[in-house]
Amino acid sequence: MDRTYGGSVSTRDPHPVTGELFDSPVLPGTGWPGDPASPDTPVARTSGQVRRLAASAVDLAELQARISVCRACPRLVAWRESVAREGRRASFADQPYWGRPGPSFGDPMAEILIVGLAPAANGTNRTGRMFTGDSSGDFLYAALHRTGFANQPTSIGAGDGLRLNGIRIVATVRCAPPANAPTAQEKASCLPWLRRDLELSPQVHTIMTLGGIGWDGVLGAARALDWAVPQPKPKFAHAQEVELVRPDGVAVRLVGCYHVSPHNTFTKRLTPAMLDEVLQSLRSRP
Repeated sequence: MDRTYGGSVSTRDPHPVTGELFDSPVLPGTGWPGDPASPDTPVARTSGQVRRLAASAVDLAELQARISVCRACPRLVAWRESVAREGRRASFADQPYWGRPGPSFGDPMAEILIVGLAPAANGTNRTGRMFTGDSSGDFLYAALHRTGFANQPTSIGAGDGLRLNGIRIVATVRCAPPANAPTAQEKASCLPWLRRDLELSPQVHTIMTLGGIGWDGVLGAARALDWAVPQPKPKFAHAQEVELVRPDGVAVRLVGCYHVSPHNTFTKRLTPAMLDEVLQSLRSRP
């Protein structure tokens, strides 16, 4: 059935796991598996509103709901929704696209956090789950399964039964950016979501970043929260570790890992064994 959505005609397509029909982008509260939002979830439309809505979120569930409907960066909103409507990859043309910011995925009480760069246009932007729907995600979830953090080696889409144990995945920027390149302003606008995530996750003892942008994002969020951060600023490197200290004196390990992008995995800059080694090290407390 065709419906008018956002000034254009949108065709409802069947979800690849459940078969339920959805618009692209998916409207909040319409039944998408794992959708944290409802039609009443407040929407941030400016960077100032991001700061206010992030700071006032009382728990992770409310924070993820607010993240998933954010519209604060006009360029990113236009891109993610244009891909969802007209720019779908041919192999996914008959599927609905999430077309919204990517909420976190994994164990809400996790003691380990993985921080990536941003959703992929035909990955998270399609499936609504972090690192799901492309080769980067295939590489990551296979490793999470091998190292005991995931109950299955594949992540197809929301509703497929995948569960993570002891680990949760977020991104520095929550919307798919054109050419995988968010601007400095877009990264700054999105940072309060990560900052509040860290505030609401006092049990986290280790943070692994996939790539340098995630590394810089965590350091920026930590400084904004008055965590003790080594000076000069620690440089990102694969398997690099530094210690951050919360204001209450609790130490948090920051661990770097090359990103699971095809550029790194196809060239063997990052191998399965290298990723497994870093993941296995995350269980150690500082």
